Formats: sequence, C-alpha cells, structure tokens
Amino acid sequence: MSETVRVDRHGPVLVITLDRPAKRNAVDGAMARSLAAAVDSLDADPTLTVGVLTGAGGTFCAGMDLGAFLTGDLPELPGRGFGGITRTPPATPLIAAVEGYALAGGCELVLACDLVVAAEDAVFGIPEVTRGLFAGAGGLIRLPKRIPPAIALEHALTGDPLPATEAARWGLVNRLTTPGGALEGALDLAGRIARNGPLAVRVTKQVVQTSPDWPVEELWDRQQVLLDQVLASADAREGARAFAEKRPPEWTGN
Repeated sequence: MSETVRVDRHGPVLVITLDRPAKRNAVDGAMARSLAAAVDSLDADPTLTVGVLTGAGGTFCAGMDLGAFLTGDLPELPGRGFGGITRTPPATPLIAAVEGYALAGGCELVLACDLVVAAEDAVFGIPEVTRGLFAGAGGLIRLPKRIPPAIALEHALTGDPLPATEAARWGLVNRLTTPGGALEGALDLAGRIARNGPLAVRVTKQVVQTSPDWPVEELWDRQQVLLDQVLASADAREGARAFAEKRPPEWTGN
C-alpha cells in the first residue's frame, strides 16, 4: 500500500480507501500500483469474503490525475488497466461505496466493481468526449451492460453526468443512502454477503459474470466443474454440519 490507498479489515470484509482528498482522489501511478496491491491482497486471503472500494473526503474519484499524466506518470498498469483493476477486477466480490463524484476513470473504477452503494447526491459520468477522448478504461464496454444500452450511449456521446438517483432507476446503483452514508450502507451489504461461505461467494460471482460468454452446449458442463469444486470444499461440509447442529458456520475459505 501507499499513503494514497488505505486498507482496513472488518472481519471478512476489506475496505480499500482512495485517499488523496486534496486531488479528489484522482489516480496517479502510485495510487494505481497501490490499488492493484490492495485487490491482490483481497484475493490472496481465503478468509476475506468481500471488499469495499471507497474514496476519502466526500469524493469517490475524479478520474486520472491530469497533472501526473502530463509528466508521464500513467495511472495504468500493463495488462491490468486504469487504477490497476479495470482490466482485471478481483475474483472476490467488490462493492463501490460512492460519495460525491465518480467521473471518467472514477466511474470506470465503479464499473469494475460488482455492486454499488451511493449517496443520493452522488454523480457518475464518462465525460471523456468533452475533452476529445473516449472512456477507454471499460466505460464503453461495461456501462451498456449495467444500464439500458441506449441510455449508456446517450451519456457516452454527450458526456452528460448521471445522477445517482437516475443511476439507481436504471439499475447501476443497488442501494441509495443519505449523503455521507454510502460507506455504512456498503458495509451493511458487505456484511450480508460475508455471512456466507467465501469460496461459494467467489464461484457464484464467477458463474454470473462468465456464463453469458460460455458456448450453449458447454453451459452445464462448465458449471458442473465449478460446482464439484465447491461441493468438495471443507466449507461445504461445514455449512451442512452447522445447519444440522443449528449453529452459525465457521468458514475457512477452503
């Protein structure tokens, strides 16, 4: 980690905080490397069930640090994309807790997350076209999969902001909170996920995200391979044993 990314553990939940409030958490090279290291640590620990990504100082992320960019300090990592995660999101479910602005690369970081909790006054957007660019860190690929394609195209072509209330109406935001309550809301959602078996949660995410691209004739066989992996796990036996003994399960992630 670095001074610009903080990591705090809450039991089986890892909170990753972008911490450059004076720069509205704009991403430079150091932050990208630290964010990549943070999500690697999330995936490396089988006892961590879910992560939460948020920003300090009332802003999620304003995108790329343009000042750093002009000096050649790029906020991308080879093969991993913007912020070190847009091309390779973690295998572990990741929740975005959004206050304030999530714009350009900041919005693309949100889109690299699986679930979104946002304050009612938060604002999303991919305004790159207003600077003669386009949202090349996943915005044009992921946004049409998260909201109706025509609505996504409108915002991509105009660069207009997308208020959190509208984003929730289109399905991008799972939960709206009062201003200042996004992290608390995300931790509540993370806690509901974290009650479950870590391996089962990761594989569930894997199937939901990858199965639309599986050949139809291979759907069931590919799922069976993953199901067999989960059925053979210690946590599957623990889940059954805990149910029979009427007690909370004690997960190990194995």
